[in-house]
Amino acid sequence: MTKAGILYICPTPIGNLEDITLRVIRVLKEVDLIACEDTRITQKLLNHYEIKTPTISYHKFSEKEKSGYLIKQLIEGKNIALVSDAGTPLISDPGAELLKEAYLNNIKVIPLPGASSVITALSAGLISGGEFVFLGFLPRPAKEKEQILSKYSEINMVFFESPNRLIHSLEEIFKIFGNRNAIIARELSKIYEEIKRDNITNLIEYYTQNPLKGEIVLIIEGQKEEKTRDEAEIIEKIKILKKEGYSTKEISKIISLFTGFPKKEIYNLALSV
Repeated sequence: MTKAGILYICPTPIGNLEDITLRVIRVLKEVDLIACEDTRITQKLLNHYEIKTPTISYHKFSEKEKSGYLIKQLIEGKNIALVSDAGTPLISDPGAELLKEAYLNNIKVIPLPGASSVITALSAGLISGGEFVFLGFLPRPAKEKEQILSKYSEINMVFFESPNRLIHSLEEIFKIFGNRNAIIARELSKIYEEIKRDNITNLIEYYTQNPLKGEIVLIIEGQKEEKTRDEAEIIEKIKILKKEGYSTKEISKIISLFTGFPKKEIYNLALSV
């Protein structure tokens, strides 16, 4: 009986071609096939290191279709490397279907350490404490966005973001959290790398005046709930605004804007007054 092959998870550079391990280069040369998110992008890396291994396209639109073929090759004894366009595979990249099928078929999976934009950004911009959660891309619907942000509000939150959505996302985050600190890390390891730390309003102003391009990692500071917070002052403000005819939603927005306290918390407090 033929011994099954191995599926290697191989991180590739996030920009600078030098950011690849010797082990990844060796594995890419030794495997029988490389499954790529985009063969054209991977081929540039392979050419740079004179790697002649055959490639096959494996992206989010062909995961189910190609997984069966790749699993068959693995069962027959072929070794396969999975790569994404940049960074560590399966971190907001295709591969989950193939990984699931590999485990179901008792195929050995070996993950290799290497480049990751998430860890690279965190190493230069972890704002407070060591806890963080990676949440991929923020959902577009405002309600879903508020739910996920509120759920993880007390620890550092890491997102991928696109240039055309950055300002809108920062504005939405400000509405929920107030003026927290944040990190914008873009084009990591590339020529125009930029890591900027500031509060949200200043970042909105800066990037409105200086539109950016490239891949972005966004880190929002986590804040533990202050148990000693003086609610009496907020309650007095709520009473004044209610007397002036403002709605609960308007009150929570106004007070959050001036105090930086979470809008949702003020809203719930206003309901109880």
